[in-house]
Amino acid sequence: MPELSLYIHVPFCLKKCSYCSFVSFSDRARDKQKYVQALIGEITLGQREGAAVSTVYLGGGTPSLLSDRQIGSILEGIHNHYVVDTDAEVTLEANPGTVDEAYLQSMRKLGINRLSLGIQSLSEKELAFLGRCHTVEESRRAVIEARQAGFDNLSLDFIYGLPNRKSCHWETMLNEIIDLGAEHLSFYGLTLEPDTPLGKMVASNKTPSPDADQAAEEYEIASRKLMEAGYRHYEISNWAKPGFESRHNTVYWQRGQYLGIGVAAHSFLDGSRFSNTVNLDEYFMKIKKGQLPREDLEPISPELALSETIFLGLRLEEGISMSDIGHQFSIDLSSRFSAEIAELSGLGLVEVSADRLKLTPRGRLLGNEVFLRFLPS
Repeated sequence: MPELSLYIHVPFCLKKCSYCSFVSFSDRARDKQKYVQALIGEITLGQREGAAVSTVYLGGGTPSLLSDRQIGSILEGIHNHYVVDTDAEVTLEANPGTVDEAYLQSMRKLGINRLSLGIQSLSEKELAFLGRCHTVEESRRAVIEARQAGFDNLSLDFIYGLPNRKSCHWETMLNEIIDLGAEHLSFYGLTLEPDTPLGKMVASNKTPSPDADQAAEEYEIASRKLMEAGYRHYEISNWAKPGFESRHNTVYWQRGQYLGIGVAAHSFLDGSRFSNTVNLDEYFMKIKKGQLPREDLEPISPELALSETIFLGLRLEEGISMSDIGHQFSIDLSSRFSAEIAELSGLGLVEVSADRLKLTPRGRLLGNEVFLRFLPS
């Protein structure tokens, strides 16, 4: 029975963060129940016969703005149309300030067994700069209440590379983050998208642009301190205590099959990639007509499949097996990319050990420079 991962996009937010470029809506709360019914409609329309679901991820947006009854309806729809593994990893993204212990207890009873909290910073000033709706105290309370509700697989998200942050403040914050005791931590560098409020502020010189050297320093400090605290740096942006690596995200990095459900959701199935419409009203209309809301179908050529297998695999700590990939694509990988591997090795960005190719610590900082070398010409 083929394995499948499901991603459910919930596009509602209390307000848009200053840096956010994801498809989400802060003015459509009235449509939440209608959206839940549309999700169930899409699950029904797009059912994959015989597929066994190994991971489910409710992301957003802010999925925790849905009621426990609405979350339960979505999960029931999944169970009605798929065989869900008894040990499936089922993740809910939530923002501090949108959950309490009673809500989280309901989530556990519904089968949510992994909670991902978007904390982003433990500084009130930085939270205001990012346009977040919660406080530091709410973040700390959410962690405590998640434990009290029975969550033993907790992931926390943070952003590094914020302008004007001093190294000593970052080290202090990292100590506080480690003290929270989460099993999984994700750190993402602040990126500027031109159409976001923050991107426009930087473009008009109302706020300084992120400093690449500062971001690199913060990343290296985080890598060192988290390793000392017992976290494994298993992927470029992710650290986990042993056994708590994100199974769902690993499907992406290993080019497993995943089906995205909801407005703007992305999928990779049967060697093709596609996405759903980003227009919420069009999404409702298509589901009502009994049509899947898919668009932008992109068949993946063998050349692109090879490139993706290499650079997605290189995101992981263990890197890639050149012989395994060579066998999969019927090529000699070390010969095909001999010049690229030699150049990257000379720059100190990759290392070759026996059959494995992996990023160096410096290569993790400059991953895009590495990945570009393996794209089709």
